Amino acid sequence: MTQANQVIDIHSHFFPPITQAEAAALDKHKAPWLRVEDNGHGMIMTGDQPFRPVYSALWDPARRVEEMDRSGVDVQLMCATPVMFGYSYPIGLALPWAERMNDYALELCAHNPQRLKALAQVPLQDIDAACREASRAKANGHVGVQIGNHLGNLDLDDEGLLRFLAHCAHDGIPLLVHPWDMMGGDARMKKWMLPWLVAMPAETQLGILSLIMSGAFERLPESLKICFAHGGGSFAFLLGRVENAWHQRDIVRENCPQPPSSYVKRFYVDSAVFDQRALGLLVDVMGEQRVMLGSDYPYPLGEQEVGKLIRDSDFSAQRRARLLGGNASEFFGI
Repeated sequence: MTQANQVIDIHSHFFPPITQAEAAALDKHKAPWLRVEDNGHGMIMTGDQPFRPVYSALWDPARRVEEMDRSGVDVQLMCATPVMFGYSYPIGLALPWAERMNDYALELCAHNPQRLKALAQVPLQDIDAACREASRAKANGHVGVQIGNHLGNLDLDDEGLLRFLAHCAHDGIPLLVHPWDMMGGDARMKKWMLPWLVAMPAETQLGILSLIMSGAFERLPESLKICFAHGGGSFAFLLGRVENAWHQRDIVRENCPQPPSSYVKRFYVDSAVFDQRALGLLVDVMGEQRVMLGSDYPYPLGEQEVGKLIRDSDFSAQRRARLLGGNASEFFGI
């Protein structure tokens, strides 16, 4: 059931109150857990190492809803902070971890199930288990699944990952693809948050192009609902470069029978681009029906006043309504 003029933020993160003991069941040296402080702040830890400072909206649904009210957000979709994915662990450890994180997500949503929705995580290192967990999560109330844009050196055109995408298409499970484990390494991405500023957009574009250039979209069902976070990364700005390469070089056309621009209709992106000119280009490239509000809340690099970029645009009221919630309502069925 959909509702007119809802504001729906499809890209926000949570991190449940995982204890160090609970994390140790996955990996006592590196698994993530939450150290909560008395002042409404905390620290995501990986083993004994600080990973990221955070505040209580990440694990407190009441505070989350209060901040949604201030930003004029009606519904927010919560998904795992990528450090929670657990893709590197044996499936005997990773599956119960994913199940517990997904149950945690629904526990947080139970505070206000009309306004808080969850996207599940799955253990992609075992495709059969990932398919089962995606379907279990859907049956339990998750409105979709979030996955990373790659699994080690395997991009989304990997046959196993394509089998997972096809399963989600056949089972009616929408997907949000989030960049993670960014390229470049410590030697080149030294500081200044360069992995987030340079590698993250590149990772997202790589995920999209791996499906386009490999011909994967030719083989995947058109019923697949797949959205790429962070505005699709550098894809919209560089599509002209990719298109030119396709026309000029046969090695680019080798597995991609149609011009790259023709596959834009096969996926969606969120609006987390933080600049009116970028948003305008994104909508021009993707079409107004394939861009959805996404904030990356509640992290500092996310949109601090959720929806402001779209609300302040010079788009028509009809287009703003589509971007703020209409498209998401159709995509996720909420």
